[in-house]
Amino acid sequence: MKLKKFIILIALISFTVIKAQDNCSSFYPMVEGATFTYKLYDKKDKVNGTSNYKVQEVTTNGSETKASLNINYQGSKKSETFEMDYNFTCTGEGIRIDFNSLMPNQMVEQYKDMDVEMDITGTDIELPNNLSVGQELKDADINIAMSISGMKMKVEAKTTNRKVVAQESVTTPAGTFDCMVITADILSKAMMAKVTISDKLWLAQGIGIVKQETYNKKGKLESRMELTSFSK
Repeated sequence: MKLKKFIILIALISFTVIKAQDNCSSFYPMVEGATFTYKLYDKKDKVNGTSNYKVQEVTTNGSETKASLNINYQGSKKSETFEMDYNFTCTGEGIRIDFNSLMPNQMVEQYKDMDVEMDITGTDIELPNNLSVGQELKDADINIAMSISGMKMKVEAKTTNRKVVAQESVTTPAGTFDCMVITADILSKAMMAKVTISDKLWLAQGIGIVKQETYNKKGKLESRMELTSFSK
């Protein structure tokens, strides 16, 4: 996978939320076996990938419920296909994503047998259960410092200006949904590469991500993602 696309995906995962009906969380599916499928389109409206989400395991300990989510991304090129798992915790007031888990499985496997030191720091991504238009959400970031046979490399992704900006109806191949709209700015850095994007996300009650759009620093549409099917 190209480095630029990788750091964009890390940033988008940091911002992505799935919404489902649940006693603990309004904004993550807490049901084992729940699945969601999305089509990804480039700026020319050409399909360039499919993303499949599945809730693997849900456990409850006291007032907290923890779940693991698997993502399988199949790009238009074999080199752009990856799989990853990440974990999140629901406290009853909202959810937080463990930033340590935001690493594709293939990257972990690739470096497992190499002389690699890796240090991951950051801020857990938080999303409250109750959203309203005009609400501002907390910033989030992830920083990965790697030393590969003495060569040092850093990957950073910072999500800022997270806001609930609207409530509107959206239609995708999966149906028509009433959605809350969240926007954010994302800055990613890796070695000499620097990517600045803006993100817009539509969330539907009891469904989850319905649509997502990404814009470059000039405000032009770079990519979009739409829900095509779901089950829970």
